[in-house]
Amino acid sequence: MKCTIKGCPGEYEERKIVHTVRHHGQVIVIDHVPAEVCSVCGDILLKPETIRRIEKLLQTTSRPVNTVPLYEYA
Repeated sequence: MKCTIKGCPGEYEERKIVHTVRHHGQVIVIDHVPAEVCSVCGDILLKPETIRRIEKLLQTTSRPVNTVPLYEYA
């Protein structure tokens, strides 16, 4: 599919990305999220079912698989 960003000649391709979201004041990092990524500008599209799965994951009380350091840009 052609990129939806005006003037970008790129095409979307399926990739796995690292998705970061702030949820209830915490930064949550989710690895291996399926997404469509533009090969030229890097624009990212998530399918509705992917978004629903992320929302469901955020509602669970399970512990994360790993933790990551968080640096603050001051």
